[in-house]
Parts: sequence; structure tokens; C-alpha cells
Amino acid sequence: MDHFSYVDGELRAENVSLNELAAEFGTPFFCYSAATLTRHYQVFTDALSGVDADIYYAMKANSNLGVLATLGNLGAGMDIVSGGELVRAQAAGISPSKIVFSGVGKSVDELRAALDADVHQINLESYEELHALSAIASEMGKTAHVAIRVNPNVDAKTHAKITTGLSENKFGIAWEQAEAIFTEANGLPGIDVVGVAVHIGSQLTDIEPYRAAYTKVRGLVEKLRGLGLNIRAVDLGGGLGIPYDAETPPSPAEYGAMVQDVMAGIDCRLGFEPGRMIVGNAGILVSRVIYVKSGIDRKFLILDAAMNDLIRPALYEAHHTIVPVTEPTTDAMAPIDIVGPVCETGDTFARQRMMPEVKAGDLVAFRSAGAYAAVMASTYNARDLLPEILVNDSDYALVSERVTIHDILKREHIPVWLSGQGQEKNVG
Repeated sequence: MDHFSYVDGELRAENVSLNELAAEFGTPFFCYSAATLTRHYQVFTDALSGVDADIYYAMKANSNLGVLATLGNLGAGMDIVSGGELVRAQAAGISPSKIVFSGVGKSVDELRAALDADVHQINLESYEELHALSAIASEMGKTAHVAIRVNPNVDAKTHAKITTGLSENKFGIAWEQAEAIFTEANGLPGIDVVGVAVHIGSQLTDIEPYRAAYTKVRGLVEKLRGLGLNIRAVDLGGGLGIPYDAETPPSPAEYGAMVQDVMAGIDCRLGFEPGRMIVGNAGILVSRVIYVKSGIDRKFLILDAAMNDLIRPALYEAHHTIVPVTEPTTDAMAPIDIVGPVCETGDTFARQRMMPEVKAGDLVAFRSAGAYAAVMASTYNARDLLPEILVNDSDYALVSERVTIHDILKREHIPVWLSGQGQEKNVG
């Protein structure tokens, strides 16, 4: 469920007119619904009622400060994967005591920053990272509270580019090496091994891979405790899918029931890292039709949004429902290719999509664009980074300004030997 619906013939974000937002901020733009963020977070927490649990929003899905602050005010912690995300989380008012630092390639500087901030937990992913952190923590006179991420070699049955739990993936400690590395970590200076972490992929639509992975993790916890390790936390990751098209992912309630079944009596505090499930359907991308182009055997709906704004269709062959902002008055539909203006054939959002009639100047909305959209955007073809707007009932706020070519050029310089002047020339 989301809070984007037709009212009096117009698609609205909660009680805000998308036409009015387009007039004020221009197109394309991203729009997020605070009510949807709140509802999805509450649905997830309700599914885990009775579980000793912490929820760390996976902010790589959408790290806008307005989104982070909304979720932080609801009680969410943050799962971060870079030093930049650490800075963002703190800027949004998230206490370091509610931050878990994940990621396969944390640099020395990032590990130092995490220790300096006293984040709640660092999820380690390799033998090499473990020893690097031990050395850094010892040098700083700190104790790093760590979970070690294991790779359970479980097929998540999701897209190949977003599966993370197979032995061929770069993530986590190989299952066969886990016992030895946990034992070694337990004796290293500066390291407090508090738990086991696992994450098998994103956009999962089948609950059984979770059950298989979590069952293996439970067995590992029991084995490690038998070896004398004080394992008191299990980070179960995220990855629960959302319906973009015809998918029927497990509900949070089904997921929560499975967790309680597998982890009953484990006597560990459980951590969860939902991302897409919280924010995916809480956002839309609004675009304007530039042209309706008639080809020999098909029509093209050419929009002012492009693959640099929403790369998921080009990168993952992903589906996004696309609807007119003005509610259609008939049920008539016709196939059309929906494309952007970037000079790439890959700049195609949908092929032969059944759509109601729209014309040049009309607005359309891409649904389910709250996750992995704005955060993955680029300035390819010297295009803007889009504004982001957060709606709260009938109120709205610009939570990220449009970054124009003039803003971008301020970062660039022509060297003195090319500028024909006595100093470097800034072209912005």
C-alpha cells in the first residue's frame, strides 16, 4: 500500500497535487510520502512484536536526509555501508549507538571513523578486514564490537546482480571458514565478537531461502557457543521484496512468523536491515512527456526523465509501473515504448507497455521509485541531478535541491596550459 492515489481526476501524493509540485519545481522530480514510510516501518515492526529486535534501515536504498530523519523519529537505526553514509546518518540526527556498519570493502579511514564515532556494531566480511580492524582499534585504544558476516551459500532466487549469499559472491566469510575465523577473532586485541551476521540478497520473493539461511546461522551460533564464544547478537539482514509488477513477495507478517519459528529460544538480540521494503513504494518519479513519436512499427513515448535518473530498468531489467498523472477517462490502452532522451538505446524504461493515451506536455509517474533510484542517479549527458520532495499530508518540503549543469561546472577547472591565461580557469 502507498499514499499515491487519484483524487478528482489527478494523481496526488497524500494531499498534495503533483501538478502543483511540477509547476513549482519543474520536471523530472522525485516525491516521497511520509505516511507511506511510516506505515511500512510500523508494519515491519509489528511483524516482529515479541522479538528482542533492533531495526536498522538499510540507507543505501535511499539516503535522503528527510527520509532518514522520518525513520529515525520512528525509532529506526541505520545500516550503513560507507563513511559517507556514516556522515549522512549523523547529519540526520541518528545516534551512533543505533548505527551498524556493513560492507565488504571498508577502508582504513572508514574503520577509524566508525571507531571514533563509537558505532553500535561493525559487520566484518573478511579475514583481512578483521585483522585490519584489530590493528586500528588497538592503536586507538578502542574495542570494536563486531559481528562476522557469513556466506551461507544459499540461493536467494533473485536477480543475479543483487544476490549476495552464494559462495561465488564477494560477500561474507565462506561457510567452511567461519568456525576458524570466529575462534581466531575471539582472541584478537581490540575485538569483541558479539554476533553473527548474514544477508543473502535483495528483492526476495520467496521465504524459503531465508529459512534455509537462518537455520544454518542458528546452528553456527550454537556451535560457536559450544566453543566458548559469547555470541549474543544475530544480524539477519534485509532483502524482503516488494511488488513492482506481478511479484507476490512474502508479507512482513509471514517473514516475522518464520523468524520467530527458526530463532525461537536462541537468546540473542536480533538485528534486521530492511531497505527497499520500507522505502520502495514510498516514492515516485514524476516526468513530463516531451514527444509521442510514431515509428514504422511502433510508437515511442519520449520523456524528460532518463536512465541517469532511474537506472534500474537498464541495469536490472526492472519493471516500474508508469501511470498518467491525469486519471484516464477510458479503459482504452495501446502498446508503446517508453524511453528517455539520453543517447543510449539502453535508455528505455519499457517496451511495448500497454498505456492509456498521453500527449506531449502530460505528466506521468513511475511508481515504486523510492528505492535505488535517486541514490543511483548520475549526471550522464550533463543532465541535472533531480530535486527530491517529501510530502506530509498537505505539507511538502524540498529535501534535495536540483543540481544543475552550472552547479556541476563549479567543480571543474581548465588547466592553465589550456586556458590561455595565467591561472587555472573555473568554468562554472
